[in-house]
Amino acid sequence: MIAYRNPEVSFGDICVLPPPVVEVETAVPAFVGYTAKATSKVSGDLILVPTKIGSMREFENLFGLPYDNEVTITIHKNSDNESGICSTSEVTLKYLLYYSVKIYFENGGGPCYIISVGTYQNPQQVLLKQYYGSIHAGLLDGLNKLSEVAEVSLIVIPEAVRLSAPEYSQLVRTALLQCHTLENRFAIFDLYDGEVHHPDLSQSIGLFGNQYLNYGSAYYPFIRTTMNCYVNTERSNVKVIYNGKEFKLNQINKLGWAVTRLVKRELKNRFVNLPSSGAVAGAYVTSDKNRGVWKSPANLTLYGVMEPLVAIDKHFYPACDVDHARSINKVRTISGKGILVWGARTLDQNDHEEQYVSVSRFRIMVKESLRTSTCWAIFEANDANTWMKICMMIENYLTTKWEEGALAGISPQQAFYVKCGLGTTMTSLDVEEGRIIVEVGLAILRASEFKLIKFSHNLKFSKNIRKIA
Repeated sequence: MIAYRNPEVSFGDICVLPPPVVEVETAVPAFVGYTAKATSKVSGDLILVPTKIGSMREFENLFGLPYDNEVTITIHKNSDNESGICSTSEVTLKYLLYYSVKIYFENGGGPCYIISVGTYQNPQQVLLKQYYGSIHAGLLDGLNKLSEVAEVSLIVIPEAVRLSAPEYSQLVRTALLQCHTLENRFAIFDLYDGEVHHPDLSQSIGLFGNQYLNYGSAYYPFIRTTMNCYVNTERSNVKVIYNGKEFKLNQINKLGWAVTRLVKRELKNRFVNLPSSGAVAGAYVTSDKNRGVWKSPANLTLYGVMEPLVAIDKHFYPACDVDHARSINKVRTISGKGILVWGARTLDQNDHEEQYVSVSRFRIMVKESLRTSTCWAIFEANDANTWMKICMMIENYLTTKWEEGALAGISPQQAFYVKCGLGTTMTSLDVEEGRIIVEVGLAILRASEFKLIKFSHNLKFSKNIRKIA
C-alpha cells in the first residue's frame, strides 16, 4: 500500500482488461537418434541432452556428419571390351538421423531439438546400457528424456524403423502414451517396412496398438531423396570392383580416366533412401507458418524428393485403411504437382472428433495455450471478478482465432462458447475447495477430403447443338 506523506493529488492505474493468452509454439519437432558425435565442450556431453538447433550447420558443429555407409561399384566390360557398364548395390543406411534432419530443413523446417542417444562408433554407450543393452533401449531413453522439454510439440524418431517389429511397436506406443499424458505434443511416424510394397498393411499398422491413436499419424512409403550417399574425407567407404579386383576410391586414378569418370558419375546418381517423417515434419512447420495449425498439413509439395519408393494410386487406398479403424497417410506422385503429402488423418480413424491431424493439433495448441496463460489465476480470489477475467481473456483469444479462420461459424457465438461461474460450471463445494472450472466449446474446422463434382448430360440438348454445327 502506498504511504501518502504530502498533500497532493495522486493518480493510479486500474487494470480492467484481462491478461492476453500467449499462444504456444505448434511446430517445434524433436528428433531422436544416433549421431557421429554429441559434443559441445567435452566429448559426449550432449548425449541424452535435448539440444535446440536452428540450422544444419549448427547440427554438424554439435553432432557431426552422417555415417559413412559402404558403397560398392562394380565395373563390367561392354561389348567392345571397354569399361562402360557400371552397377551399384543399393545402399542401406545404418543411421538415419542426419539425413532426416537435413531434409527437414530443406522442406522449410525451423528450430528443433536433437536428442543424441549414442554415437556411431559405440551406439550402446547410453545411460542404462547395463540394464537394457540394445539400440532399442537408447531410443527409449531419448524419448523419456524428451518428456522434460515442454516446448516440443512434435516427436520424430526416424531410427525406429531399424528396430525389430516388437521393439518398434513398444517404442511407438510409448511415444503415443507420452503425447497423451503430457497433452502438448503430437507424433509423426513412419510405417514399419515402408520401403517395400505391401498389398495388405494391417500387420504393419497393427504395431501402433489401440490406445491414444489420435495423438499420432503415420506416413507411407519411404522416399528417394536428391541427396547423394556420403563419401568420407579419406574416400575409404567407396569400394570399386574392376576386373574382379577390389580398389578403394582413392586408388582408381591408376585405372585410367575412363574408369574414374564412370565411378564419379555413378556416385552422383546414387541417392539416399529415407523414411518420410523428416520431410513431412518440415511440411508441418511450413503449413503452420503459412496457414496455421488448423490447416491440414496435406496436399503439400515435398522438396528434395525424387520419388516415393512405392508407387501409390487410387486402387491402393483400401490397403491404407485397416477395417476402417486405423488410417495411414500417403506420399504420392501427382502429375503436374510433384511429390505430395497426400492424407490428413491421425491413426485413429474411428474417432470422428479427432480423426484429422489439424483438429487434434489445434486442440492440443488451444489447451496448452490456455493452461499456461491462466496460471495467474492460481491463488487469486475465487469470485466473480476472477471468473469474468478468465472468460474475457479466453473469449478474446478465441475471437482472434475465429477471425483468422480457425473456427467454423458465421459469428463468434457459433464458433465457440466459454462458461465459468457458480451455478454453471461450479458448485458451492467447488468454490469452497478452491476449484475454478472453465468449460470451453470449439467448432473446429475439418479437412475437406472428398470433392464431388456432378455432371449431367442432356441428350436432346446435345443433338440440337450438333444440328446447329
